[in-house]
Amino acid sequence: MGAAGATGGATLRSLAALGAPARALSRDPERLAATLDRDLDASTRPLVEPVFADAADPESLRTALRGAHQLFLTMANGPHQVEHELRTIGIAGECGVEHVVKISAPAAEPLSPVAVSRGHHRVEEHLRASGMAATVLRPYAFMQKLLLLAPGIAAAGVVHGAMERARCNYVDVRDIGDIAADVLTRPELAGGTYELTGGRAYSHPELAELIGELLGRPVRYVDLSPEELRAHLVTRAGMPEWLATHVVEIQRLTVLRKEEPDPTISCLTGRVPRTLPAFLEEHLPLFR
Repeated sequence: MGAAGATGGATLRSLAALGAPARALSRDPERLAATLDRDLDASTRPLVEPVFADAADPESLRTALRGAHQLFLTMANGPHQVEHELRTIGIAGECGVEHVVKISAPAAEPLSPVAVSRGHHRVEEHLRASGMAATVLRPYAFMQKLLLLAPGIAAAGVVHGAMERARCNYVDVRDIGDIAADVLTRPELAGGTYELTGGRAYSHPELAELIGELLGRPVRYVDLSPEELRAHLVTRAGMPEWLATHVVEIQRLTVLRKEEPDPTISCLTGRVPRTLPAFLEEHLPLFR
């Protein structure tokens, strides 16, 4: 569920690489099929079956989940996320799904300072009480989200934030996809809660310096107050209010709670996580 998103797409590719068949649920299965035709080679493309499903449409979920043994559940953050995930989990149980792997978030606690994380906690608790096997993945900040900084860096050589000098854990969604595929194909891993990070945490000043070194020109970090960052994201970046608030809350959480790399990816896969310098190098043209 959420096959067209970054994490869902990465998981589909990782499952296909392992030879595991999957049903890819999307509100636009034709568009998803075109993406899969581009991203998967001829030998693995038949393993993935795009199917229509809408979390707001219970009957479409029942049709899509019929006969499935496991569900990988990842949904974009949004005002209706908790409602949609709770509905999906309930219908999965009705349809005989035996194991759910849910993408959650750091600090998924009832009193978390991040509203989205409080919602994830509620869904996690509901999932654990469902009677199905429950595996929770808690990835930290996606490296892919840093691509949203590219226009500002390309135009003005500036990164804005409200993290002071606190370090943030970044993880490549391809590593998340690899872990999700492992959990879905290795029964001994089911039932755990896994924190997922890259191999090193970076502060925003360090991030700006790293991008500047790769570009061969200065990139500077401008630290704002939480209120200033929220206003910047709404007025300059065009974010909806709820999303701007979420970004600020995540950045302030990094200031409140020191972040250290977690070894889970290395322990489960036997290799080091993808690195931030390698990721930025891969996408460097976007920052020029």
